[in-house]
Amino acid sequence: MKLRIYDSMAREPLLFIPREPGKVNMYVCGPTVYDYIHIGNARPVIFFDVVRRYLEAIGLQVNYIVNYTDVDDKMIRKAAELGCTVPELAERFIAAFNEDRSALGSKPPTVSPRVTENITEIVDFIKGLVDQGSAYENAGDVYFRTASFPEYGKLSHKNLDELQYGIRIDVDERKESPQDFVLWKAAKPGEIFWPSPWGDGRPGWHIECSAMVRKFAGDTLDIHGGGHDLQFPHHECEIAQSESFTGKPLSRYWMHNGFVNINNEKMSKSLGNGVNVRQLLKGTSKFAIRYLMLATHYRSPLNFSDETIRQAINSVERLTNNRDNVKHRLSSVAQGSLSLASDNSLIEKLDLLRTEFHSRMEDDFSTPDAITAWFGLVSEVNAYLKREVVSEKDLNLILSRIEEMNGILGLMPEIEDVGLLDEEVDALIAERTSARASRNFARADEIRDLLANRGILLEDTPQGIRWRRK
Repeated sequence: MKLRIYDSMAREPLLFIPREPGKVNMYVCGPTVYDYIHIGNARPVIFFDVVRRYLEAIGLQVNYIVNYTDVDDKMIRKAAELGCTVPELAERFIAAFNEDRSALGSKPPTVSPRVTENITEIVDFIKGLVDQGSAYENAGDVYFRTASFPEYGKLSHKNLDELQYGIRIDVDERKESPQDFVLWKAAKPGEIFWPSPWGDGRPGWHIECSAMVRKFAGDTLDIHGGGHDLQFPHHECEIAQSESFTGKPLSRYWMHNGFVNINNEKMSKSLGNGVNVRQLLKGTSKFAIRYLMLATHYRSPLNFSDETIRQAINSVERLTNNRDNVKHRLSSVAQGSLSLASDNSLIEKLDLLRTEFHSRMEDDFSTPDAITAWFGLVSEVNAYLKREVVSEKDLNLILSRIEEMNGILGLMPEIEDVGLLDEEVDALIAERTSARASRNFARADEIRDLLANRGILLEDTPQGIRWRRK
């Protein structure tokens, strides 16, 4: 395997070697389910879906875990605002997240654990840390003792001695040190809670992921992913508590995607420039959104704007038209009108472009360069389709190469995604042609409108009428 992954801890690309041959345990921090996701949340949903797809495409079995944080301070406040319980709020927005993830073309995880379904494991994890001296209790709250883990800060490369905790944040007098972080929060009056050895309460944010990783993937992950903003403190705290408890590395590779800017400005609540994914999908296809996310390297900031979306829409249309043109010529070949032995030079070019595509994906999942290789294939195929005579074997090879790339990046509809089947479209076009020949223009127009309403566009070509999907 030649795959190299930029490891956030090592700060350099490393050769990817799974802990267990042929298998990958991959954990990506999921949403806190108190609202609909915005375009920034969509980036890891799409990018890590592509990572998972690629690993599977090269023959690896992927255990892909994405958690739900279904209880925390934000959820308690939001539930109070809406006049519902925290579990009711969680159910509503877990369902919404699943719908939006599917609408973005991303596959469901292997497992999607919820915090509230893993309280026993979380409490046991905290108890183990307390018993070994890595954590302590004070007034019903339990804190991790950062002084017990000398490597605290190794992921984010922060020099904690230089952080002025007393100035930048309010120091909690119940802590032994300002750097200590909460593992268990004592319940306040009216809050949701669970029993524990330290009294009624609920988990802190960081401990939930450590407990669920251990339950569903063991002591050491192959890949732990999330947004850049999670490096510190979330992932840093995960490392400290997990590695203190198990004595083993939490993850062999750490991956973090960059931020999403809106019109070259940082997305923030204060600016009010967030873009709701559910609203965006009402007027923009999931393929254009995926293209936009993948046209920039995952570790770089990404700019979302009307212009970048427009460019993405046009690019997806070019890719889709190319595949549809191949399918149209193949239909002519299948009817026996065209036939020719394979073009060896074309096959060599297709093989080179396939190799280029995979070499770019192997280089820290460089999707922008992989897309460039795909457009190289588009150029070669467009030139080939201009020939009067083409080969059925070549056309099928082209389609298989396109579907291989699309299966990894997900930038066009799969066959099962479409509305009318190809055969149904062909039958309607044949009926429309017959209606026009018999001067039944009313029926011909009716079929044209029906196809248009189902996203089918008709075009005249030297080989006859061809159709494509919008």
